[in-house]
Amino acid sequence: MRSVVEREQLSKRAAEVEGYSWKVSDRADVPWSQLRALAREATRRSYAPYSNVLVGAAALTTEGTFVVGSNVENASYGLTLCAECSLVSDLVRQGGGLLRALAVVAGDGEPLAPCGRCRQVLYEHAGAALEIDQGEGHAVLTLGALLPHAFGPDDLPTRSTL
Repeated sequence: MRSVVEREQLSKRAAEVEGYSWKVSDRADVPWSQLRALAREATRRSYAPYSNVLVGAAALTTEGTFVVGSNVENASYGLTLCAECSLVSDLVRQGGGLLRALAVVAGDGEPLAPCGRCRQVLYEHAGAALEIDQGEGHAVLTLGALLPHAFGPDDLPTRSTL
């Protein structure tokens, strides 16, 4: 678990990255086709014996590295790990950082939007500016558009009652 100081530093960094991405970043500098290919490859490593829905996710970090994840189901459905949560685990395993762009696909290779739980997990490691691929020829969405009024690390100090 991150300390309060680490969370504050991450939040400040996320705000800086968010400001940068709104002012300077261009969709063209994100290798969307490479992210989609990595996400499609990740579906091959999914463990989905219950739903039979293979899901892969790939993201680009603000440092320019890639992280991937696959869904991992469990007989106790509530313990199932979505591909996006697996991706965040890969991010942390590689030393952390912030996510900048994300592609999520099903086994058929077509885009999927992150579920509500995953949107919250992604927010913790990206902020509202995270760009989310909707497929070739479709506009990119931001996590802020998918998760308006998100609750994040910055809310904890102001909302604590202890």
